[in-house]
Amino acid sequence: MTSVPPKEGPEIKKRLASKSLVIVNTGDGKGKSSSAFGVVVRAVAREWPVGVVQFLKSGKWQVGEEKVCREILGVDWWAIGDGFTWDSKDISEDQAVAVSAWNQVKKIIEEDKYRLVVLDEITYPINWGWIDLDEVVSVIKARPIKTNVVITGRDAPQALIEIADTVTEMRKIKHAFDNGTVAKKGIDY
Repeated sequence: MTSVPPKEGPEIKKRLASKSLVIVNTGDGKGKSSSAFGVVVRAVAREWPVGVVQFLKSGKWQVGEEKVCREILGVDWWAIGDGFTWDSKDISEDQAVAVSAWNQVKKIIEEDKYRLVVLDEITYPINWGWIDLDEVVSVIKARPIKTNVVITGRDAPQALIEIADTVTEMRKIKHAFDNGTVAKKGIDY
């Protein structure tokens, strides 16, 4: 007869409480990054150090969540992307910027300073082949025990889904952009 590990009790609670999480927000609907920034607010409220790396948003334009997180909440923030890649005149430069952002992520995870690290829109450069998926998985798996990671972006690769503790797929039912409405300051950025 084999024994079944207990599902409750102080030892289980202690082990589960100490385990950091990997959360993936994916899908074609709105709310992937917004959900991640909700987690940022919760983490800051618990006095956790937080780092955010944005892979598509450019440091040249500050989105609303960056302004609040940096100036009010004290979150460390790297907007390393080069803007909307589909408008790019030089894809090789965009690729180099994405690699630079990934190198920054490796540093901040390795230094073990942050209890929460958000990798906003990292799925795009992974899916475009600019960042090695196996390396991303390896770095996330080897992260310090207290480092929680939130990953956002459409079409999350299966390997990221497999290492995640929680995966949410946002599904578009209707979007104002489809009717020609452009992104609204204060709503979309």
